[in-house]
Amino acid sequence: MAGAVLLTLALRAPASADDVKAGDLVISQAWSRATPGGAKVAGGFLTIENKGTAPDKLIAVSAEIAGKAEVHEMAMDNGVMKMRPLDKGLVIEPGKTVKLAPGGNHLMLQDLKGPFKEGQKVPVTLEFEKAGKVSVSLDVQGVGAQAPGGGGMMMKKMPDHSGMKM
Repeated sequence: MAGAVLLTLALRAPASADDVKAGDLVISQAWSRATPGGAKVAGGFLTIENKGTAPDKLIAVSAEIAGKAEVHEMAMDNGVMKMRPLDKGLVIEPGKTVKLAPGGNHLMLQDLKGPFKEGQKVPVTLEFEKAGKVSVSLDVQGVGAQAPGGGGMMMKKMPDHSGMKM
């Protein structure tokens, strides 16, 4: 009997060891890019899936390595890419998945207290309206990475925030 239980548990491995569950939300693929020396800004990227029947909202983000952290959106405005904080938060509708990715919605970590180095894990805290505060770690990829694990879309290189000064 015990062997059957262990076998069942082994076969039910999670999609990823780094997935974080908070209430009805599943947060996965949390990552960032390595920053060049002296950089004061970095982007954070992740996927949030709402498996519940009610919306939730990402209302804040914080990180000890950053003096300031915000949820940002990037959007085209008359042919110009503009970035701004989402002051009212980011809604995750029930049954939907929201991706924070280069060139779109993302976490903006500003006034960095140190560089992000490839292979490092950067802890951040996400705050949701319903799920509350959730700790996740951003896996730091190479400087030009477009997705976790170095893969991803290379159709159009999106801006790299790591050298931006704000």
